[in-house]
Amino acid sequence: MRIVRFSPDDMLELKKPHPCGSKLFRVVRVGSEVRIICSGCGRDLTLDRPRLEKSIKKVITKEEKEKEKEKNV
Repeated sequence: MRIVRFSPDDMLELKKPHPCGSKLFRVVRVGSEVRIICSGCGRDLTLDRPRLEKSIKKVITKEEKEKEKEKNV
């Protein structure tokens, strides 16, 4: 099993969408359990780390988000 590195304020794109239709989630707390917030509806979820790591498709770090903003400006 691979260890996925992410930190608070990173965005996670999951393999399956939330019932609201969004696949993007913002990381709020990291530990043995990870707390994430859906960027579509704002629902707060707490998942155990191994289960969340299996469902991650892509990690968008805070630095990558800032570079995207600079490109678009």
